[in-house]
Amino acid sequence: MKLATQTPIKSRKISKNVWRKDISGWMIMIPSLVLFAFFVWVPILQSLKLSFYSTQGFNPVAFVGFKNYINVFQDPVFMKALSNTFVYIFWSLVVGFLVPIVMAILLNEVVYFKSLFRVGMYFPNVVPGVATVMMWSLIMTPGGNGILNVFLSKFGVEPHKWLEDPKWTILLIVITMTWKGAGSTALVYLARLQGLNQEHYEAAAMDGAGIWQRIFYITIPGLFSTCKTLFILQIIAVFQVLYEPMVMTGGGPNNASISLMQLNYKYAFQDMKIAQATALSVIIAIILIALTCVYNLLNRNSEE
Repeated sequence: MKLATQTPIKSRKISKNVWRKDISGWMIMIPSLVLFAFFVWVPILQSLKLSFYSTQGFNPVAFVGFKNYINVFQDPVFMKALSNTFVYIFWSLVVGFLVPIVMAILLNEVVYFKSLFRVGMYFPNVVPGVATVMMWSLIMTPGGNGILNVFLSKFGVEPHKWLEDPKWTILLIVITMTWKGAGSTALVYLARLQGLNQEHYEAAAMDGAGIWQRIFYITIPGLFSTCKTLFILQIIAVFQVLYEPMVMTGGGPNNASISLMQLNYKYAFQDMKIAQATALSVIIAIILIALTCVYNLLNRNSEE
């Protein structure tokens, strides 16, 4: 009888302690949740609402259904911006996704002056974004006075138009973005590499494995989980490219480098078509959600 009476008392004490722990956790989280809802969810819902209305400024006037979406799809610049955005993604995965991995692997294999190389690798991230694109725009100035053309002329290469050439514009913008952001991403990969079991490297070295064998059979498999996460984050980040083409080319030449976010900016702050801008933002969100779902599905299938 004594044991029977003690068991409910113990369970009540345990549940009370758990409840107190939950309350303290929620008290810590509530301010962040409130700020997140106010600055993220409320604007998202407001944008979704405005996309179905005609607007005067940012105020809804009359319900128009899917008219704003139809206007966006009928705009020829939209299809150009959409295709350009996927070209941005392609080059960012070819250039911007691989370069940080190579940088991290090289830095992981370096024995001397590691701290110096880390500082040099991260330094471009300290430079303001607009200053970066202005600097690279100056380097790639077309004609005989451009810094890059002057340098290449020493090797007998004729001056090129660079950013004024539609075939090169997006690739050069992606190279600028990679120079700016590759260092911080490389440090993420480097942190993952330094968390790998060093005994694997020692065992491989004792078995006579060279540097390339260690990279292919130990380093790259160790980075795979981090690569999967940063892969989808890179796609989301590139979908939001805005000020790089805006400052470097203005979206030109002939809309050859305009992105979806730049078109959204044009709708909202140049043409003052707020309703179309909100409709385009919803379309971008749907595309990103669809790409994320496809990625998660493929990732789940590969793991199974």
